[in-house]
Amino acid sequence: MRTDSSPGNLPAREHLPAGSAGTPVLDVVIPVYNEEKDLQPCVVRLHEHLKRTFPYAFRITVADNASTDTTPQVAARLESEIPEVRSFRLEQKGRGRALRTVWSASDAPILAYMDVDLSTDLNALLPLVAPLISGHSDLAIGSRLARSSRVVRGAKREFISRTYNLILRGSLQARFSDAQCGFKAIRRDVAQVLLPLIEDTGWFFDTEMLVLAERAGLRIHEVPVDWVDDPNSTVHIVKTATDDLKGVWRVGRALATGSLPLDRLARPFGDDPRDRDLTDVPKGLARQLVGFCVVGALSTLFYLLLYSGFRSFSSSQIANALALLVSAVANTAANRRLTFGVRGRGSAVRHQAQGLVVFGIGLALTSGSLAALNAATSSPAHSTELAVLIAANLAATVLRFLLFRAWVFPDRRDETAASTVVASHNPASPTYGTTTAAHQQHQQHPHTPLPQRPNATAPQAPYINYDHNQTNEFRAGEAADRTWGDATMQLQAVRPHDHDPRDTRDAR
Repeated sequence: MRTDSSPGNLPAREHLPAGSAGTPVLDVVIPVYNEEKDLQPCVVRLHEHLKRTFPYAFRITVADNASTDTTPQVAARLESEIPEVRSFRLEQKGRGRALRTVWSASDAPILAYMDVDLSTDLNALLPLVAPLISGHSDLAIGSRLARSSRVVRGAKREFISRTYNLILRGSLQARFSDAQCGFKAIRRDVAQVLLPLIEDTGWFFDTEMLVLAERAGLRIHEVPVDWVDDPNSTVHIVKTATDDLKGVWRVGRALATGSLPLDRLARPFGDDPRDRDLTDVPKGLARQLVGFCVVGALSTLFYLLLYSGFRSFSSSQIANALALLVSAVANTAANRRLTFGVRGRGSAVRHQAQGLVVFGIGLALTSGSLAALNAATSSPAHSTELAVLIAANLAATVLRFLLFRAWVFPDRRDETAASTVVASHNPASPTYGTTTAAHQQHQQHPHTPLPQRPNATAPQAPYINYDHNQTNEFRAGEAADRTWGDATMQLQAVRPHDHDPRDTRDAR
């Protein structure tokens, strides 16, 4: 992603190494509202599954968002009976609000959530979080619309789900297949930067998170799931669909105007082949050509319509100048955002000024063509004028692309690539925080396995409140406003040429 600002503050993705033995690797959040009947069976079943199949330390967090029944009492009882269970209490409704609050407070490097009805088969949980633990992906989602998924649900919900995803693909150019499946996970370092950009506090929270992550270039892993519809679901379909459409409009408008600072989510790719210096292969040329051609075709149509309108009350030269001026401003703005990926308002005035210089060159070409036509024919037909203008605009378009790419929107990634890569792989850099004794020990033993699940007698990870007889209470948005202690595991760079001293095989 190209911007005029400096690279974002996400470090390079890496495999999560060992940390404190009591720190859970995974925190599974279950957002609930008036689920006194389903909460206990869900937590017990999930806990048994994780005990049996998940090889690392974990935590289950019940996020109660303003329940009015006995759900808080059920959550408190589960917290007192099961060591790996915690409970949060929020005084306002909203699934997105609950997830933002709990994820912001959690110290686990992998954060997940699932619906309390457990419609999704739990066997997909480990495949969901494994790419995040390994460093392969930033987010992971369960997909009910993948070809290998096995789904049981009514025709009404099937139609609504597929229609909604078609709307996302058509309006927001989303490439993920299922936005609303209640089965997702995210790396904590990504969540810390992504969550403040999400406005929705309800059911659209998932979609907004995925759209922003995808637009920022983060990697989203999809897992086909087996899913059985819950006939007793309390979700209001019509209201949810209306709120989702409002969210699509809001996010689409924000993306179109460039008001979202997605450059904060920029991440150095490390050994990504796109970062290699290859001779005679300009970076992003193919994508930029396609975008420029699309914008150019639309701009040409817009220009011709303007010219025809202005020609009805002015001479050909004046109509050409006015139409070209208006279309040039729109063309520069569209190419700035869509073709060259420059977001935000920084340097927008300078880009428009440079675009007007390019416009002047195009005006000279088209005006000269019209002058030559008028010199050759005293009264040229309107269709002949349009044909000459199209030919002149094609020549101006080629020159405009070259000037845009080399002068107006030059690729500045090369200027910051060296410093970005060095910072992302230097453990002593600010990206990694202060070097601790545990970190130094891990540098000497980089192949230590992930922390195993602690015994029942082992001390639990620090997590806001250890009193199992008291439910943690949070007001909505409190977690996002407070400064939480950063207990993220220290990360050690994994490079292609690292050598394992325990490997006795002869390197060939």
